Formats: sequence, structure tokens, C-alpha cells
Amino acid sequence: MTVAAVIFAADADTALADAEGVARVRRIVDAAWSGGALPIVVVAPDPDGRVATILSGTSVTLGTPATSEDGAVAQIVRGFDIAAAEVREISAALIWPARLCWVGPETVTSLVEAHGPDSGTLLRPSYNGEAGWPVLLPIGALDTLRTLPAAATPGELIDLLVAAGAVVTRDIDLGDPGTVMDGDTARADLPPYEGPGQPGGAHEWGAALASMPDDTPLAGPTRADPSAF
Repeated sequence: MTVAAVIFAADADTALADAEGVARVRRIVDAAWSGGALPIVVVAPDPDGRVATILSGTSVTLGTPATSEDGAVAQIVRGFDIAAAEVREISAALIWPARLCWVGPETVTSLVEAHGPDSGTLLRPSYNGEAGWPVLLPIGALDTLRTLPAAATPGELIDLLVAAGAVVTRDIDLGDPGTVMDGDTARADLPPYEGPGQPGGAHEWGAALASMPDDTPLAGPTRADPSAF
């Protein structure tokens, strides 16, 4: 099964906020790619091209967001639609607010692997009993998601999906403090990671960024055609 990553930010400053020397959105893209998510879609305002620049050299699609009046639900749906247009056999997407920049690739891999035998369930990573992000949302819940109110926060959207009977949820304690502690907490101040070991084949977190030469040509990201959505 193929699981996309839909990363969304309310504004460019949130996407580009510093995360230990790397823009939050770039660090998240690296973790999603290392953990096995495909395709990866970023939905964020980019009026001056700074988000596109920071994503140069990645296999990412940058989507123009819906209007702010349409709320978080419209941003998530936009990202899901872009991902499904790129890879039509996707079965779910990781819904990932850009403020959650410390999630490890091991968490992504664990969620993707858990989705295989449990494909109809919304999976949430948890840490010390607290549910976090990104959530793995099955594609079967997308039609119900489209009907939810624009005023709802991302967390409220999950509750509304459950209340509507669109999904059942399962929390998985993955021992990753980055699933519940956002970029306002310095990485050095996070509690120790307690989750599974690094997934096979994945590079060390951030290694793709550290190994990229300063003169790497700008190649990407792909921009989604806004007229298609």
C-alpha cells in the first residue's frame, strides 16, 4: 500500500521557521521521505518563492493552498487531492501540520507498516498516552472530510470524522516526543526518544540535507496546477 504525506502550513513563516538550522518544512520532508512516504505534498502560501527555494532538490509537489476562509479542512483536502492525482493507488495520507517538525522517520515507517494490515483505520502516533501527529488518514474517509466545517481545527476534524462514523481510530505509542512537541520546543529539550530502531535503508535524519553541496542546482519542487483543484 502507498501512503502519501500531506504537509500543510498556515503561512510561509510557519513553514520556514528554524528547526535547528533547517527550515521546518524541509526537515519534515526529509523525515517523510526517509520513512517511506510517497508522494510528498506541501501545501503552503508562497508569495515570494521562499518555500519553493527551500524545497529545491527534493521530490516534492508544492501546492497552492485554498483560501484561508476555507480553513484547515480545505488545505488537507487540497493536499490529499494533489497526492491522489500524482499516485492514484495511494490508500492513505499522513496529515502533517508543519509545526510538528521533530517527528522522526522511524515514526513514519511504523505508521506506514501498521497501515498494511489495518488499512481502514485512522492511525495516530502517541507519546506517554497523548495522541499526536502526523495522523494516517485512510482515503476512504476523504469524502466525509470534504463536508466538515471550515472553522474546525485539525484536531477537531479528527474528532468529527470519528463522530460521523467515517473512521475508527487506533493510537500507537511509538515513543517519539516529536509527535506531540512542536517546533516551539528546542530539539535539545525533547525527552529521550523511546521508539523502535531506525528503519532499514533509511539514512540518518537530516543526512540528505547535510550531504547536499552548496552549489547543488535548484531542481524542484514540482508545483501543482491550481486550476486542477
